Amino acid sequence: MSSDSLQVLAGIGIAGDLHADARSPRQLLLAGSAAYEELGLPAHALRENLLLDTDTSCLASGTVLQVGESLRLRIMFQCEACGQLDAIRPGLARRLGARRGVLARVLSGGAIRTGDAVRMLGVLEQPWDDDWRVRVRRVLDAVPAEMVVEYRHLARLAGIQSTYCRAFPRLVAKLGDGYAAKAVSAQAAHSLPRWEGEGLFDVY
Repeated sequence: MSSDSLQVLAGIGIAGDLHADARSPRQLLLAGSAAYEELGLPAHALRENLLLDTDTSCLASGTVLQVGESLRLRIMFQCEACGQLDAIRPGLARRLGARRGVLARVLSGGAIRTGDAVRMLGVLEQPWDDDWRVRVRRVLDAVPAEMVVEYRHLARLAGIQSTYCRAFPRLVAKLGDGYAAKAVSAQAAHSLPRWEGEGLFDVY
């Protein structure tokens, strides 16, 4: 496959990509060319999968984009500008703010080619919140009755780093007993079956 073309799989992500994951809301990162131009960034500094000629901070969650002839992407939420970007330029994460890009799931697969047209089809899917705490609660709301979710899968499904698992016991406890009973550590002795997110993104 040429360097200006990528094959994208429905419900998974880019074929062969390390981050391709059917249970993740972070299958593709879309960045906007405006951020590169305004900040004078070197190519690929934002580590995006797809560079759009638009301001991605204006893309509402739930918006569906069509790229080329068949690829359709569901915008999930804004990507946080993490401190790792400061290795490129000190203070870059702070200056970027909400312009790092947006994360998306793949609704229908196809090829991405340089110069493909991108069309906004409107807000056709359920929106997801930019606040990771709200997303955690949403995932917990989706846990089927008589099942539990492990912290590591909770992080994966909510689209956050596994290091956030340390904050889960306190966060879940604040949500109330009904939520606390739904999330467990991998080492916890529990008789209920573990849920790994089957069907989450089909419903929500």
